[in-house]
Amino acid sequence: MASDVSETRQGPEEQPESTFTVVVAAVANLGIAVAKAIAGVISGSSAMLSEAAHSVADTVTELMLLVSLKSGARPADEDHPLGYGGARYLWALLAAVATFVGGGVFAVYDGIHTLTHGEEPGDPLVAYVVLAVAFVLEGYSLRTGLKQARGEAERFKVRLGRYLRHTPDTAVKAVVLEDTAALAGLVLAAGGLLGGQLTGSSAWDGAASLCIGLLLIYVAWILGRSNADLLIGRPLPAPMRAEVRALLLADPHVDGVLELTTLLQGPREALVAAKVDFRNVSRAAEIEQACDRLERRLRERFPAIRRVYLDPTPGPQAAGERPAESSR
Repeated sequence: MASDVSETRQGPEEQPESTFTVVVAAVANLGIAVAKAIAGVISGSSAMLSEAAHSVADTVTELMLLVSLKSGARPADEDHPLGYGGARYLWALLAAVATFVGGGVFAVYDGIHTLTHGEEPGDPLVAYVVLAVAFVLEGYSLRTGLKQARGEAERFKVRLGRYLRHTPDTAVKAVVLEDTAALAGLVLAAGGLLGGQLTGSSAWDGAASLCIGLLLIYVAWILGRSNADLLIGRPLPAPMRAEVRALLLADPHVDGVLELTTLLQGPREALVAAKVDFRNVSRAAEIEQACDRLERRLRERFPAIRRVYLDPTPGPQAAGERPAESSR
């Protein structure tokens, strides 16, 4: 369906754009982390140190996302007959944990410590320069992620926000959300520095650090929930399931679809399994041909469907009774 962000017309292979987007973000965050740490030590700003921890966490996150892209792209083998698609979401979930612990928790602790114990302000000039440079680099990284996300959203004819909420490509989703949070964090850090400089109170800097930490925890929670949902098992969207069912029912040898189970195994990989009630008058050879024909039609309509399992199942024998069709 045009409105379905899980559908693809490009097949199940890995998107090189996703890898490029993550690499750009990783390189940018690594350089920014070093610069922020130096500026934080020179300026004595807890918000800058929190931002340094933020960038370190983002760098670790991007490295884990690169591992997830490579791990999830491995083909199925004897030990893993359904492939390695779940490895992508496992590593992405660990990346969200890294953002939570390495960035969010540290920033919250540092902000509370500054609010309760105060700090000795240093020269803020270096911090302002680093924040300005970091803003440019983070903006470029975000632009790269948004360019890919917008292209995908336009291809599926959905709004960008809907695409980011529902896409199974969590690598791009992570880059966009983390870079957006990074830009917001830079603004908060600059506000904390300026407030402390104008008032002479370290409370502004501590409050900025606390806000940065809470922002990171929120982003980590969103990404963690999304990846956990995919790890547990998420079906194809309802419009796509309805079309799969319609394709199965359109075959002249099919009387009904008793049960339909679908599973997203990766951004370009899905499984379809169904209990199909074939016509009683159909011969074994005709049922075999119908199964082969239906599999081809499903894959032609939705190239993301990698595996199709059709189980010929007799319909209910009770007079006129048929259980409600289930669709997962």
